Amino acid sequence: MWSLAWPWVLIALPLPLIFRYLLSEARGLSEAGLRVPSIDSFSTLKDRSGTEQLFNWRFWVATLAWLLLVLAAARPERIGEELDVPVAGRNLMLAVDLSGSMDQKDFELAGRRVDRLTATKAVASDFIDRREGDRIGLILFGERAYLQVPLTLDRETVNVLLMEAFIGLAGEKTAIGDAITLAVRRIHEQKKEEGDQVLVLLTDGANTAGEVQPVKAAELAQQVGLRIYTIGIGAEQLEVSSLIGGRRRINPSADLDEDTLTRIADLTGGRYFRATDTASLQGIYKLVDELEPVEEPESGFRPVKSYFYYPLGAAVLMVALMGLVSLLQRFALQRAGEVQTSAS
Repeated sequence: MWSLAWPWVLIALPLPLIFRYLLSEARGLSEAGLRVPSIDSFSTLKDRSGTEQLFNWRFWVATLAWLLLVLAAARPERIGEELDVPVAGRNLMLAVDLSGSMDQKDFELAGRRVDRLTATKAVASDFIDRREGDRIGLILFGERAYLQVPLTLDRETVNVLLMEAFIGLAGEKTAIGDAITLAVRRIHEQKKEEGDQVLVLLTDGANTAGEVQPVKAAELAQQVGLRIYTIGIGAEQLEVSSLIGGRRRINPSADLDEDTLTRIADLTGGRYFRATDTASLQGIYKLVDELEPVEEPESGFRPVKSYFYYPLGAAVLMVALMGLVSLLQRFALQRAGEVQTSAS
């Protein structure tokens, strides 16, 4: 759709006619009169003058140049189709436990029994793919906490580095407090206007290593506005072979410190979730999607492209052409006068 940004500028179109009329009136009042016996002889000159003006190319070029200048001043523009504008999302950190207990094979994936980390990778990968517009970072922790991926919009890289993680990479123990502290430090470095700050922390045990206690780290997270969702992973019952023969049931999640994980979530305004199988883990990540929805693009934006430089350029070329022709004619007349003088 075409439009004019400043259509009111078009009222300037008749200005040359107005000035011509006013100047003609003033010149007529100031000029001296010429006494002649009759005005009949001037009728032919008058008609010839009007005809010459009608067919004078300079008059029409100047008129067209003025029209183009006024059109350029009105700023013609083309308004495009309505577009969706992506909205800046939140800062979302994922902290994944790589301690030795994550090797426990009490989850099922695609009909086969897998360890906790493999199930976590599959579910978290789908979660990352859905977080379009969010800046996502990845923290891997065991005995120590490491920033594997800083906050980025590159979800593919986050997925690749998550898939490359393996149990024991960060040590055999669990440093939950250090993982939270690392997330707090990275989040604190970001500008406040960059969106909400969220940490999703997944672990299957209790804090057994690190320099900072989990609750103390949660208090620091609360101060910087970091909301933490904690996920306790691990089945509640698992059948294993007995040393004396037969099968017996055990609780593979006996070391899971649910009280501390709940306390961390409550302090920071998040929630604690319990994942006992792959289906419940998938449900938790979907619930996090609902609690921290991806920002929907804003509709209603129409791109606008201005085209004022086309009429402006054409007007400048026309004026330049008129000036060039006038110079050439003046030069030709001077040359003719010089030739005539030398001939005489």
